[in-house]
Amino acid sequence: MKLVGIAGSIADQSYNRTLLKFIAKHAEGVAEIEVLGINDVPMFNQDNDQTNSAVIQNLSKKIQAADGVIIATPEHNHTVPSALKNVIEWLSYKIHPFDGKPVMIVGASYHTQGSSRAQLHLRQILEAPGVNAIVLPGNEFLLGDVKEAFDDNGDLKDKGTIDFLDTTLQKFIKFAKVINMIDATDDYENEDLTSSNKIDTTVEGVDMSDDDWLDKAAKKTNAVEGDTYVKLDCGLLTVNQLNYMLKTTPLELTYVDENNQFIYYNNFLPTEKMLAKRTPAQVGDSLAMVHPGKERVIKHVKQVIHELRTGKTDLVSMPVPGNSGDHHVMHYYKAMHDEEGNYKGVNEWAVDLKPIVDEYLKETGQKLVPDPDNQLDATAGASKKPDSKPETKPEVDATSSASKH
Repeated sequence: MKLVGIAGSIADQSYNRTLLKFIAKHAEGVAEIEVLGINDVPMFNQDNDQTNSAVIQNLSKKIQAADGVIIATPEHNHTVPSALKNVIEWLSYKIHPFDGKPVMIVGASYHTQGSSRAQLHLRQILEAPGVNAIVLPGNEFLLGDVKEAFDDNGDLKDKGTIDFLDTTLQKFIKFAKVINMIDATDDYENEDLTSSNKIDTTVEGVDMSDDDWLDKAAKKTNAVEGDTYVKLDCGLLTVNQLNYMLKTTPLELTYVDENNQFIYYNNFLPTEKMLAKRTPAQVGDSLAMVHPGKERVIKHVKQVIHELRTGKTDLVSMPVPGNSGDHHVMHYYKAMHDEEGNYKGVNEWAVDLKPIVDEYLKETGQKLVPDPDNQLDATAGASKKPDSKPETKPEVDATSSASKH
């Protein structure tokens, strides 16, 4: 489970940040917790909208991608600190990453109250309609007399306190799983496979269903070709050299952009010999057009895209059911992002692993033998990503890859 932690303080010495770091360290193996900083968040001001600034967008994306949020709040004047309230103001103005997000509140203070009044107030703020977080009920973790609570390594000293924190965290993990499971039942349905939206790279004025989409879109955009040089981040190649390299890459590669438009495959083999058959006429099609009339396939494609787009995982892998002893075909779907972490589509590759395994066995002189403890169904399609939810687990058959043609 992926969680993020937010300490409601921008002080250099923050015991609430220390508490979050301890929770992150202590929860290793149970949950992956990233502690986010809020020091660079500007003062909220509607007349100076900075919703699209990197710091606000980064916080929003991290929260959206997480399965839950842990907020550690100090207490100032019987309420939450202004720094924390300021962050929530930005994150409930034009963007709403807390909407439906499971949240656990903890707090540390110098005195015995353990920020109890701030926690109560924070709960009210988070449950406001503009924020709409789903806060773990009860289970208040209040850490008082905090100056004496930690050792020199930043670890809590008292075993009883650690045991109570463990119990509270375990309850929150179960709570977050339930909340996310309820939300996940239909979230993927909103994935638009008709590519009806417009993104920066959408080629307008060319019918995406046109069999000659590639040539017409290239003409429309004055795309370079042949021996024209293209500067890449780690090299300088001509378009021809790029094609030579991609066509000899021993994988079937497909690129679907963030608008779910199929815009490239590497033409590694003739169509009839491909593991996931594609044709030049399908380049430019929306994913809905790639899978006409296949409602069950459409559902699974939406699930895969949604998992990648929302950051639930960066990689979905699945075997093609029906693999025999002669072939073990795998499909991999990798989320792509730009330098600022924005989702930019899916890089899919299909590969038959059997020749690779055979070569390994030949070179090492080893043999495959059945594992008597194996409980896997080798023919079942299953995502290999961690924390996959059974309710949304993508399935696949020989016709159900995201860019199968």
